Amino acid sequence: MMIRLRELSLFFLIFFFSAFTLQAQDISIELGPDNIALNQAFTITINVQGETLKSYDKFPDIPGLVKRGTSSSSSTNIFNGQVSRSQSITQTYVAEKEGVVNIAPFNITVNGKQVSSPGKQVKVGPAQQRQQQRRYDPFGSDPFEDFFGRRDEPTEFIDLKDDAFLALTTDKDEVYVGEGVNATLAFYISEKNRAPLQFHDLTNQLTDILKEIRPKNVWEENFNIENISPESVNINGERFTVYKVFQASFFPLNADDIEFPSVGLKMIKYQVAKRSSFFGQSRKEGFKTFYTKAKKIKVKQLPPHPLKDQVAVGNYSLEENLNNPNVKTGESFQYQFQIKGVGNIAYINEPNIKTDSDLEIYPPNSQERIVRSGTTVKGTKTFSYYVSPKEPGAYNLGDYFNFVFFNTQKNRYDTLKSDYKINVVGESLKNQALGSSMSQGLFYERFEGESNELVSLSKNQWLQPLVNIIIVLALGLTLFILIKKS
Repeated sequence: MMIRLRELSLFFLIFFFSAFTLQAQDISIELGPDNIALNQAFTITINVQGETLKSYDKFPDIPGLVKRGTSSSSSTNIFNGQVSRSQSITQTYVAEKEGVVNIAPFNITVNGKQVSSPGKQVKVGPAQQRQQQRRYDPFGSDPFEDFFGRRDEPTEFIDLKDDAFLALTTDKDEVYVGEGVNATLAFYISEKNRAPLQFHDLTNQLTDILKEIRPKNVWEENFNIENISPESVNINGERFTVYKVFQASFFPLNADDIEFPSVGLKMIKYQVAKRSSFFGQSRKEGFKTFYTKAKKIKVKQLPPHPLKDQVAVGNYSLEENLNNPNVKTGESFQYQFQIKGVGNIAYINEPNIKTDSDLEIYPPNSQERIVRSGTTVKGTKTFSYYVSPKEPGAYNLGDYFNFVFFNTQKNRYDTLKSDYKINVVGESLKNQALGSSMSQGLFYERFEGESNELVSLSKNQWLQPLVNIIIVLALGLTLFILIKKS
């Protein structure tokens, strides 16, 4: 009997901890209410407990509802001495018109796991006016307190100290004119934080914030953050969860310093009940604004150079391609000059081209590819040329194609040159071109010996009276019609 009791106790203990573990690592999808007004929002929320929200698919597109941005939140709960963290991502929708909206069953992959939702029907009613009167809140009171006669005793809430901050960080403190500096605006929450925090109206707030922090006289490459996903980082030995809300690289167009002013982000911060109760209200909504520190990036002039105001700035290399190194005069070959690396790819201009009568180089087709990754902007810009040789011989394409830029890694000007050589055979076409131009010259010289007196080219003298008669008859017929109508 003793052994059976111990086995039974062990079974319930294992069952309890297994259930707690499953609950602590729960991922779920929460749908909004069944009935909303036309001016109320409907939400779909991904809730993750016991693990970090690392990745998730996009929220479903729902006919009759329009997406209006996402928000994310995290919270820390303490129950019986056990600490648990939860995170959520909420997609907000607004209805297009009154009626019934059918939400079909859908799946969302969260942290590599597929989570299902059965869907539902949502009834959209007329827009409601907000009323100021207080309504009975069944969750704002504790029935046990009512039973013991303490109904009128107000719940006392306390403000927990938050361990979080808003920061605008850059990967550099000084740059050259044309060199990129990457700026990131993010909210940081310590893993030790106990104060429940949540984003508030982030879309509208971010619109106003970006108006303040976007510098002038720069070229911007926006990283276009669509989904705010949490990331874990280590800062001075302490673990933080980071929520990036904006990231871009800025390339200064002149030597004016880049200044980022201090900006504020308003967050929902909940106060928690001082005395916990099973049915009582556990927290109360409040607000707190977090501010960044102002930051200045020093912009330096490029060293003196004849092409100082025209060159690209970055760290670039050359990749080239030639379809045929052996050609005949009069034939054409294709040559590709591709510049790749880190920098303002959109600002890269066409390479310098040497022109002479030996090689006829046609204007290029260009193509660019820009990749924004980590804190850098990189990519390629490709120029494709058609070249037609006019004179036989050996040619070094490095004498014809070169690209001058300021190398930020070496802090000096650098030049990319072609390594290809071509061999041209056949007869010279220069004399043909010269003969053609000479024949045109003899043709134009004949103008000096010709008279500038006008000469009639008409040989049929009888045709002119006939044309005059036809014109007179047409005018007469037109007048007759006009008089008859009047």
